[in-house]
Amino acid sequence: MHDKPLSKLAGHLLRRLPGASHPARHRAGPDRFGLEEEKVLRFTEDRLDPAEEGRLAEEVAAVLPLGWSLSPRAKERLHAVTEHLGGERRLLEWLDRHPGLPRLTARLVALMGILDRYSDDAEVVEALRASRAEDPFPAGLENVLPPGTSEETLSDVSYRIDELLFERQTQDATRLALATTDWLRDATRSSAPSSSGISEMRELMTHLRKDIGEADAAA
Repeated sequence: MHDKPLSKLAGHLLRRLPGASHPARHRAGPDRFGLEEEKVLRFTEDRLDPAEEGRLAEEVAAVLPLGWSLSPRAKERLHAVTEHLGGERRLLEWLDRHPGLPRLTARLVALMGILDRYSDDAEVVEALRASRAEDPFPAGLENVLPPGTSEETLSDVSYRIDELLFERQTQDATRLALATTDWLRDATRSSAPSSSGISEMRELMTHLRKDIGEADAAA
């Protein structure tokens, strides 16, 4: 994965990784997934072989979207893995090194963090508003975007991707993510690059469109 999308998330991953970015809409769900205690312990002691580490990455990718619905014990094990790797950003980088669900999950989480970050950027919001004046409901976003565009629009899309991952609808989450990157890339491309936010958004969406597409194809 390109380092740049992850580098843009510094300072934002802490609120993203434990659960949804909209506290008022936290979902409750059964803790059906967990991390094997022995495997986590051996990982933190650097005693897992590559095959076992790959299986642990699959388990982490499965529990990551469950956020605050996890049991205290599951949260402790996820925290132990995260701390051993060196923090939230390193956790995503570690997941990204493992093909399949881990890599795809890492890249979807990266996109959600960027959507949250630029949600209230005035020039980005204005670019999206201008884009929707020409095409109110871009392909793939017809049932996701509200009629109007505001500072909540991107965070609402982020939440919907998060929600689909929580519901184990990974392919639907991926399709929505790809449609979102297409829309944002095109909207910022047609807008005058009058701010660093516009230019950065265009560059990040170009990278993430490629990264998520590659991860999806290999999953």
